[in-house]
Amino acid sequence: MSKTALSPIIIGTMNWGVWDKNLTPKEMENMIQVCIENKITTFDHADIYGDYTTEADFGKAFQASKISREKLQLITKAGIQLTGAGRENKIKHYEYSKDYIIWSVEESLKKLKTDYVDVFLLHRPSPLMQADEIAEAVEKLKADGKIIDFGLSNFTSSQTELIRQKTEVSFNQVQFSATNFEPMVDGSFDYMQTKGIRPLSWNPLGTVFREDTKKTRRLKKLLAELVKKYGFGSDTLLLAWILKHPAKVIPIAGTVNIARIQSLMKAVELEMDKEDWFAIWTESMGDDVP
Repeated sequence: MSKTALSPIIIGTMNWGVWDKNLTPKEMENMIQVCIENKITTFDHADIYGDYTTEADFGKAFQASKISREKLQLITKAGIQLTGAGRENKIKHYEYSKDYIIWSVEESLKKLKTDYVDVFLLHRPSPLMQADEIAEAVEKLKADGKIIDFGLSNFTSSQTELIRQKTEVSFNQVQFSATNFEPMVDGSFDYMQTKGIRPLSWNPLGTVFREDTKKTRRLKKLLAELVKKYGFGSDTLLLAWILKHPAKVIPIAGTVNIARIQSLMKAVELEMDKEDWFAIWTESMGDDVP
């Protein structure tokens, strides 16, 4: 079980830097303040974000904010080796040697201007990963106080069990939403619940607002009706749909829209009727539940 209490909704930083919004240091500092003021205290990072630059930009903004470290939780990931200016790699690949994992966490700590991260995740599974070596790195990082909890990202149940046999796994960050609901039907969430692993959900709004398909049109039509019923926006309803699952999934919201950030936690308060929950799943599938 995890030692870290995360906020009920996490803010994702992937699009804060040069990969998308290119926030200025002051804008980034303001974003951190707004999130914390709205009780969203957990920030999700990865070393690769912004071609290995976003962690450092966030760290400078966090330092300038003068916010106490105890008021927020930091998640970061490592393992993906990108090509580009950030690394001298010939091809995208994965690296999970003991020395690399330790080095990567220490680099993240320097960039984030902190002595520890609350949660460290392996970003994606590698066919060449050695569970014993990963466990040695994780145990050392924990013993040195550089990470509090350890987890995985995008790992299947069998891949998770491989690692879990050697060291405690507290989280697994997977893609889960009303339009990408596989983890709740392929046994992933069942496995996580039996092993005390907390799921984190990336892309929690799915493709509803990104694609124009028969599926998204069906969902938008239903959501328009539910907005009238509950008095909350469609994005809030989609987060509430995730939060109702008994696996206690924590959504990672990627928005930098301040008005949306201010409304995110409303999803925690919303108790969606069971039939409405099933209606959303039904419209996503395009058929009655099995």
